[in-house]
Amino acid sequence: MTIVTTICLAGLALAGALCLLRLVRGDSLADRIVALEALLLVSVSGIAVNAVRTGATAFLDALVVTALIGFISQVTVARFIEKRGAR
Repeated sequence: MTIVTTICLAGLALAGALCLLRLVRGDSLADRIVALEALLLVSVSGIAVNAVRTGATAFLDALVVTALIGFISQVTVARFIEKRGAR
């Protein structure tokens, strides 16, 4: 189990690094927002893998809160872009 979770965490770290690269070098606002949302999804996945690895249920509360914050921020940004117009 430890080897599998280590491989998962390494893959998530790579995905997070690529999301950060896209966030910094994104061409448009929409690209950066998608990168930010993907980075949040990678973070939620990392919390889930860490909860499985340690067996601690305290991480699940953080997982739910992070997912809710991500959802609310995604809706807020989508409404902002809709009102601003796609540029």
